[in-house]
Amino acid sequence: MAPKGKGAEKGKGKGKAETEDKGTKVKGAQQINVRHILCEKHGKKEEALEKLKAGGKFDEVARAFSEDKARAGGALGWKRRGDLDATFEDVAFELEASTTANPKYAETKTGHGYHIIMVDGRK
Repeated sequence: MAPKGKGAEKGKGKGKAETEDKGTKVKGAQQINVRHILCEKHGKKEEALEKLKAGGKFDEVARAFSEDKARAGGALGWKRRGDLDATFEDVAFELEASTTANPKYAETKTGHGYHIIMVDGRK
């Protein structure tokens, strides 16, 4: 396992394991503060994506398009691993934290429908 903290990269010559974890993966988290937009139909999810790509704020697009009970801007709150649908969770825990004004989001499909997922915070 790679060492943590600022001193992790100071070792010379024996640091192979330190770079193997870096790739495109986000630093592991035990909990995430997650939002989503849930749409039953693919077409509606695509409309929501277009709004986001045009610069719409994630929470405003969620209020307009999401079809679930998370009407408060799509907020699901803080979730631990195991609290969410496994497919949803796999995508959500890989996302880096961002803001509703400048969201970094990903998509997935579960038994509930099509999700656009964004993470507000990680810990």
